[in-house]
Amino acid sequence: MALPMQRCWAGLRALTLPWPAAGYHARPRIWGLGGIYKPDPNDPETKPWHKGPQYEAKLYGRHGSASGVKPESLWPSPEQLRAVEEEEKEWCPSLREMQERLEAKDRELARQEKERARLIAANMAKMPKMVEEWRRAKKEAKQKERDEKARKQRLLALAREKFGIQVDFRSAKFQEMVKDLEKEDKKKMKAVKKKQREEERAAMAELLSTVTSGAQPAPPVSDTSG
Repeated sequence: MALPMQRCWAGLRALTLPWPAAGYHARPRIWGLGGIYKPDPNDPETKPWHKGPQYEAKLYGRHGSASGVKPESLWPSPEQLRAVEEEEKEWCPSLREMQERLEAKDRELARQEKERARLIAANMAKMPKMVEEWRRAKKEAKQKERDEKARKQRLLALAREKFGIQVDFRSAKFQEMVKDLEKEDKKKMKAVKKKQREEERAAMAELLSTVTSGAQPAPPVSDTSG
């Protein structure tokens, strides 16, 4: 039975391959004591995961002392121990540390709530003054609007008196007239203020002269014409 099968396989190999091929023969494994496979770390074809302390720890964990691995070589160095301790402190804090963090978080939330309540109370205390200022500003805005409306009506009346026709306040002619009237108003106000300052200076000079001379100031003259 075996001979016909071998002939069949040989015929298939001859049909599929143009040249004769030998079968794959893997390199024999290196077995240590007790049938433990240990790759040669100096062999360049040895895989990286078959080297280093991690693989040796795996062998020792699987086979124990029969693996030939020295357990003291698997112990971490002081630097590695410190790194592990720091990582545990960061990711695995103690119960007391977690309680302290929660207490600190609660204190911060309480402080923020207290500050928020204080700010609300301060704003509520300012509320009457703010409402009064808002009402005064609104009243001033309405008064300003009425004054502006009255000023436009006065200027329109002046324009009708000056030109004899009803002039649109949006026209260029009306705007030019407004500028001229504003200049005249400014001149008049300036003259009035100048006259008031001169009268105040004269009154102050008269008072100073009276005080220095020792004479009694003259009484105001009453108007008896009426």
